[in-house]
Amino acid sequence: MHYAIDFGTSNTVVARINNDGEIETLKLGAISQALSPNPPLIPSLVFVENAASNQVVVGQMVRDRGLDYKNNPRFFQNFKRAIAQPLAGFLPELDGIEISSGMIGEWFLTKVIEQLPDVTSLVLTVPVDSFESYRTWLSGVCEKLAVPEVRILDEPTAAALGYGLTTGNETILVIDMGGGTLDMSLVRLNSLTEKPERSRQQILGFLLKWGDRLTTNQSSSQPQKSPIAKVIAKTGQNLGGIDIDNWVVNYFHESQGLPKNSLVTRLAEKLKIALSHSEQAIEVFFDDETFSSYSLELERSQFQAILESNNFFTRLDQSLNQITQQAQRQSLELVDIDAVLLVGGTAQIPAVGEWIQQYFSPSKIKSYMPFEAIAHGALNQSFQLQDFLYHSYGIRFWDKRHRQHNWHPIIKAGITYPTEPIELILGASQPDQPSIELVIGELGETNLEVYFEGDRLITRLLKQTQNVAQQLNEQVISPLNPLGQPGSDRLKIIFQVDDQRTLRITIKDLLTKQLVLDNQAVVKLI
Repeated sequence: MHYAIDFGTSNTVVARINNDGEIETLKLGAISQALSPNPPLIPSLVFVENAASNQVVVGQMVRDRGLDYKNNPRFFQNFKRAIAQPLAGFLPELDGIEISSGMIGEWFLTKVIEQLPDVTSLVLTVPVDSFESYRTWLSGVCEKLAVPEVRILDEPTAAALGYGLTTGNETILVIDMGGGTLDMSLVRLNSLTEKPERSRQQILGFLLKWGDRLTTNQSSSQPQKSPIAKVIAKTGQNLGGIDIDNWVVNYFHESQGLPKNSLVTRLAEKLKIALSHSEQAIEVFFDDETFSSYSLELERSQFQAILESNNFFTRLDQSLNQITQQAQRQSLELVDIDAVLLVGGTAQIPAVGEWIQQYFSPSKIKSYMPFEAIAHGALNQSFQLQDFLYHSYGIRFWDKRHRQHNWHPIIKAGITYPTEPIELILGASQPDQPSIELVIGELGETNLEVYFEGDRLITRLLKQTQNVAQQLNEQVISPLNPLGQPGSDRLKIIFQVDDQRTLRITIKDLLTKQLVLDNQAVVKLI
């Protein structure tokens, strides 16, 4: 059976293609919550009962058993944002085991996937701005669980396929704003046209595929109707509902002296949700440790002021401006967009709707599938995807001026694949050099800082973005025989990303004319 998981910062959605060929959202027993009118959602929560034996409680069961109480070192939330991020400081221990965000996420996804019967294929969705290390982590979790076939797809691209606006030629802007990220993607859906027979790999596009099975009933011996979903522009940043919750907590901390803990944060989240439906919201709680009671009261106008004071709308404008600039390079303007799809719980905040109406008429804005669109769209196997690389990729070199390693870009962001061959000439940097190393890195930006405060995992947004590089491969050592000398070209490196989104390199020794590596796969750009 074919499944899709939209693993979210706050909530996770699981969908499948049932025996009737229909896509449905699943309720997975006690770990799911079903609060009408929302579909079944799995809260992305983990409580560690015993780290040494991998005994954990996940999802709604954490709340139902009252395990999400404040400052408990065994309770974890918002861990998706921290996975594959460099951690500052130390890693806390539980039951003699060092705890990492990746470990917490693996426990959570393992519990979810283990409840899925007869898994033949699984599609996982990821934020636009996610690095390869996060995608590799996802595929590694599935590999441990022996999932036969795994595919990975950008979340907003999946949402564009999930809303069902596929009757003709549409240009669709997806604004996906959940608990941890703000993603925007501009996708062009072309109508059905006859296509010649394609190989399985071509049909699957950039999606990661394991095994040798397809999730489509089309016969490969017949000409296939393959509409195209072309990603025209996309951008992402770390901004979501958990940041808004923290801003509300800060507001009550500064105005009423309320403590900053998981309980107050949960109440802040309830206020935020309530203000999506009413002009005023009130939450009351009793602190059994201090025997004090607190009343949290917030009006929608005050909530709007909190958003404005934290540059929320400025950040939204920045993302939309990036989409606009990318689209204009392909002669597209905002007026050419046929529909705007709002996805994610944070996108349901009335202030977000008012912001988007500054740019688009209400008739173009759709928001009737905020939670299910990504998981449902990930199961849409009728489209051939055309996408581009979101981050740049480069090689590491020793920067003599600054006396530290730095990165030289070789493949720039925005390039579609397969790419043309890119050549780079390298030489020895010191006399009698025995070899030259080749380390590949993914180059991007981040505005996120991740650290542990005591036993609490903290993710904090920075005021300014910072350049970041994540190493993708182990060192590739190319020996030099005879020894290399400074001042002369020695190695020709040819880089190319193939149609399976795999970075390949060819290395030729210019002195000996020998081929050191021939079109070798260095890293799978998942």
